[in-house]
Amino acid sequence: MKGSITFLGTAGARVMVAKQILASGGIWADFEGVQILIDPGPGTLVQAARKKLQPEKLSAIILTHKHLDHSSDVNVMIEAMTEGGLKRRGAVFAPADALEEDPVILRYLRSFPERIEVLREGGSYTIEGISFRTPVRHIHPVETYGLLFELPEMKIAFIADSRFFPELPSFYPADIIIINVVRAEPGGPFDHLSIPDAERIISEIKPKLSILTHFGMTMWRAKPAEVARRLSEKLGLEVMAARDGLTLDLGKIKLK
Repeated sequence: MKGSITFLGTAGARVMVAKQILASGGIWADFEGVQILIDPGPGTLVQAARKKLQPEKLSAIILTHKHLDHSSDVNVMIEAMTEGGLKRRGAVFAPADALEEDPVILRYLRSFPERIEVLREGGSYTIEGISFRTPVRHIHPVETYGLLFELPEMKIAFIADSRFFPELPSFYPADIIIINVVRAEPGGPFDHLSIPDAERIISEIKPKLSILTHFGMTMWRAKPAEVARRLSEKLGLEVMAARDGLTLDLGKIKLK
């Protein structure tokens, strides 16, 4: 299929984002010409400009949840997508708590997109012929959903922040999975995935390609590329670590 996924940033958790050890711009997807921005955290607008990506060509912006490392640039990107509100276009998808009490999407901007849709557990949505689902609510301090895109030639899952639970892999059967792996080790009062969690998810789903991203400090110190290499060798499956600015050409991925 024609398309690409660009990692505008790979930072996760407060310290990595606050110090900008890695960029925190989220993910820009192009599926058959339909351009979708996922989780525009701090610096998205700047990182998109550096990659010469054009916000006015976006068809949608999706928030998996409202934490600032996923949402702080959502308002400026809505303005950019709609050319300052002069052109009512595009869609915004977000959980209810990103729009209701203590919202992260400013009210004065809500008339700028063509529509705003609320994400819910088990929901199905369409963006200009591109379908995606939010199969399960994740275990996280705020309302959070992963995304499962069901494209004509492949399925792509974005497994957002969550504490691991045994059923989690079963909700994301996909050819390509992108996993937010914040921590090197599990445990503690943290509702984030770790390396052992990622290993279990990958081993159960058995995708053609797994991509690790959204690294916290312990994961960064563990060297994500080395972690991915070890997982590839152990599982006999292709695993890679994203890096800031990486663009993945979907047309070059072999599914057979």
